[in-house]
Amino acid sequence: MYAEDLEAAAKFYGDMLKLELISWEENRHIFYKCGGGMLLIFNPGHTSAEQTFVNGSPVPLHGAKGPGHLALAVEENDIPQWKERLISYNIEIESEVNWPNGCHSIYFRDPSGNSVELVSSGLWGMD
Repeated sequence: MYAEDLEAAAKFYGDMLKLELISWEENRHIFYKCGGGMLLIFNPGHTSAEQTFVNGSPVPLHGAKGPGHLALAVEENDIPQWKERLISYNIEIESEVNWPNGCHSIYFRDPSGNSVELVSSGLWGMD
């Protein structure tokens, strides 16, 4: 994901969504543990313009403009609590979808305008 305001992203993903912070390099990136994977949030103003090297090897320049999309699996029974949490943080729920297989999604925006989806963990049959 990309966010120009990493402090706002940190409040959203760390404080509100309760993801575990792994790495934060000021003005460049924030990395969070997310289940069995990682959520990487980069400042595109830095990563698309300033070359970074790791052990002498260049990390390719990268960045994106416009809203992205992120889906996070949650337990179906936890969705009502997530809705309450979003409301308590004054975050508007943009849409709710009841999928044909009985799963449920709620959609909202992060501070950078990216679409974030909390979805019942069974939607993709990966339980």
